[in-house]
Order: sequence, then C-alpha cells, then structure tokens
Amino acid sequence: MNYSYKVPCLKERLKDIREFVTEALSHHGLSEVQVSTLVLAIDEVCANLIIHSHRCNPKESIEVDILVDKRNIVFDIIDRGNGFDISQYREPKIDDIIRKRRKGGIGLILVKKIMDEIKFITENDQNICRLVKHIDHG
Repeated sequence: MNYSYKVPCLKERLKDIREFVTEALSHHGLSEVQVSTLVLAIDEVCANLIIHSHRCNPKESIEVDILVDKRNIVFDIIDRGNGFDISQYREPKIDDIIRKRRKGGIGLILVKKIMDEIKFITENDQNICRLVKHIDHG
C-alpha cells in the first residue's frame, strides 16, 4: 500500500505530517507504541529538513511517501534542499550533550535506534531520506 503527502516547509505543518503518518500506519496491524515510535522518527527527520535545510521557507516543500508491504515499511522523505552527507556525521556522545546542556543533537541517534535502515540518496535534483522498518505480520 502506498501513501504520499506533501507540505510546505513550515514548522506548523509538522503536526499534519504526524497525523498523516499515524493515519497511514493505523491500517496495518501495528501497536500504538510501534506507530508512535515510527511517527517520532519521521517527525524528527522532517523537523530537521524544515528547520535546518529549508530554514522554514514556505516556498519550498517536503514530501513523505510511505510504502507498506508484508515485511517492511519504507518511508521516503523527499526534498530539494541541501543534501545531508551522512559520511560527515559524527554521532555526539550523550555525556557531552548532557554536560554541555545542549538542546538538540540526539535526533539522528534516536532515528538510528528506531529504524532498521537509513539511506540518504541524491538523484534527479532531489534528496531522499529513506527509512526502513522491518515488520513481522506473523
């Protein structure tokens, strides 16, 4: 099953994205905790794109595509902003974040713990953050 949702890059639209993902996932036999956890990961990636990559510019947009099959849920978060080079990412140490009382900095750590696969793809003038969660429907 495929689902797709496109919104302008405004922080206020994060709520709409969360509702879209919750609604899409509610039809596939996942527990409330599983849905909430996946929504959290998608919200984190979308917030980073809207705030950091697009600077909350409503003339730009992001798209969330969801593909659900028997084994996986694949989330493609698509934009045309500055691509994220994961090879340059250095995961901060939690102790450092706490010691420096830094707000933020743990989003990607959280996403990596929730999802089974994360890929950053740039093709045809667009960036795709592909997040995959393996599921077992018995």
